[in-house]
Amino acid sequence: MFENKHSITLLFNANKIYDRRIIAGVGDYLQTSKVDWDLYLEEDFMARLDHLDEWSGDGIIADYDNPEIQAALHKANVPVVGIGGSYENPADYPDVPYVATDNYALIQAAFEHLRQKGIQRFAFYGAPVNEHHRWAQERENAVLEITRSQGYECHVYRGHPVRPETWQYTTKRLADWLRSLPTPVGIIAVTDSRARHLLQVCDHIGMLIPDKMSVIGIDDDELARYLSRVSLSSVRQGCFEMGVQAAKTLHRILKGHNKPRKPVLIPPECVAERQSTDFKAISDPHVMQAMHYIRQNACRGIKVDQVLDYVGVSRSNLEHRFKEERGHSIHNEIHNEKLSRACKMLENSDEATSQIAKICGYPSLQYMYAVFKKHFDQTPKEYRDARRDKEEQDLSLKAS
Repeated sequence: MFENKHSITLLFNANKIYDRRIIAGVGDYLQTSKVDWDLYLEEDFMARLDHLDEWSGDGIIADYDNPEIQAALHKANVPVVGIGGSYENPADYPDVPYVATDNYALIQAAFEHLRQKGIQRFAFYGAPVNEHHRWAQERENAVLEITRSQGYECHVYRGHPVRPETWQYTTKRLADWLRSLPTPVGIIAVTDSRARHLLQVCDHIGMLIPDKMSVIGIDDDELARYLSRVSLSSVRQGCFEMGVQAAKTLHRILKGHNKPRKPVLIPPECVAERQSTDFKAISDPHVMQAMHYIRQNACRGIKVDQVLDYVGVSRSNLEHRFKEERGHSIHNEIHNEKLSRACKMLENSDEATSQIAKICGYPSLQYMYAVFKKHFDQTPKEYRDARRDKEEQDLSLKAS
């Protein structure tokens, strides 16, 4: 029996990566469930909230982190499913079916990632209190609870809104806070945007990442990921699954099922590990400096002599220090950094192998082939295919 056709309104800002992934999840549910829905994504809906009843269709999935949207839908005459952040206090949840990103689980994932790296000091770069960003306060509460329960102190700084007219003041205050922190320290940023701000200021004041400060964000926003010299580690929220679950919930309501009473909490997808948390406990300041330079420049084709010029010590001196701290030579460190970058690109991107060879500083594709055959007994293509096959098998096991 065919279901009735429905018009569904999506109230989200498609300019944001978080919202776009949710919308993609809704779309995926449509494709897999074969529901007969027309989706409407209104670009200027904020200007038309007062007349919502004129264009809301048969159901609404909406961003309930936005207080204006939540207020406008308070007396909606069609089924509504809200999407937003989780709350520590159950009384804070809205009185509609609700699908939430689990803020506590996001912070837990970031904290465990840093702790597994051997980090024993923690800090949190949050955001000023704002009714539009209640999730920021929830994440701050979570990091304080988690660190306290594990016997750690956590240094918290909310900072200021980042605006062009206050940029200098905001940056100086953040630099002051960073200088006050004990090191080495792991800093959890409330979003990738705040994490990127941290990385920029650390670079400006000469604070080595990740040797002195390891930084992890939340969102895994591709734009923020590569706008800094050091690539950003980040917790990827389960936005896609949130969209799927929200659409599934609305579908059941439209079919006559009872509205769910409890919110659905969606855990993070994963932690995407990159350079900003590639922490290795190093006590020698000269090796620390060299490692910092190598991470930033290995793929530019640097040689050992350029590392020596940067650190300002003799080759025999630095080679000895590297053997003590790292167990191998400076040349091997440069080689390992390039190989690690190539491996990650093969695993996580669809970039052509010839382009990856160029990006990672190999003189030719043939040279990169020889390196992969020596280390893995595989060509770069075979390496990529094997990793992706394993990933698909892991996903199949989870689904079953």
